[in-house]
Amino acid sequence: MLTVKPLSPALGAEITGVDLNQTLDDATVNRIEEALDEHLVVVLPGQTLTPRAFDDFARRWGRPEPHVIDQFHHPEAADILILSNVQYGGKPVGLEDAGSYFHTDYSYLDIPARCTMLYAIQMPPSGINLGTTFANQRQAYDDLDTATKNRIDGLIGRHHYGNRDNLDETTRTVASPLNKDQKAKMNWVRHPIVRVHPRTGRKTLYSVSGSSFGIENIADPEAIKLLDRLKVHATQPKYLYQHPYRVGDVVIWDNCCLLHQAPLLDRSTARTLWRITVKDKGPTLAA
Repeated sequence: MLTVKPLSPALGAEITGVDLNQTLDDATVNRIEEALDEHLVVVLPGQTLTPRAFDDFARRWGRPEPHVIDQFHHPEAADILILSNVQYGGKPVGLEDAGSYFHTDYSYLDIPARCTMLYAIQMPPSGINLGTTFANQRQAYDDLDTATKNRIDGLIGRHHYGNRDNLDETTRTVASPLNKDQKAKMNWVRHPIVRVHPRTGRKTLYSVSGSSFGIENIADPEAIKLLDRLKVHATQPKYLYQHPYRVGDVVIWDNCCLLHQAPLLDRSTARTLWRITVKDKGPTLAA
């Protein structure tokens, strides 16, 4: 008995009555997808997944893309990126700081992310909310005044791996540092600032924070000023929801319509999750 319960006025829904260890029929997967289209984030609590079961479920949604930071791929399923602030023998178990600024997953790739899935393995004691904060970019676009919509519709953002607000790799709010070989895989890519969702057809702001470093045919100082103004608008409290993760939660979010921000953690508060990111079917712009 699949049920969907909204989690906040801004976004998010909890889905119960689904066991992701079972092979789901197409109708059930479609209902989860429809809930994601409506609520932008869905949470499936109480799961107990093996790496293979998690990967198999993700593949029902599209093609997973292993993260460029390959030293923290799960040894049993490379599609899974281990996120953790835990260390054993002085060595990190996973990627400790992963996007602690508002960003959109894989917007630095030509074919960006359709959705991201997190599976909560180890969480701090109850009462400490160390979940991801999500910002509803679809509603943020709808609320823009007509003049701003007319100005930004059709503009093309210039993206690269990184956080335009912080490029200092000695700090924790920089994009997770890459080694030389990983940096060599990164290129400049182009995405519209206003995207049309491939399933719903609704317009949304897209990746105005994080990897967007400029706008085509606009001088960088003016472009960054515009992007910063959109970011401030799009991350107002009325657009936000932070989910209080529990062990066993599987959280899925729509990258086309959201910005999100991970918490900054200290190692005394252990937190471990598995992450799989599924790519869109193709580029956001015609070749």
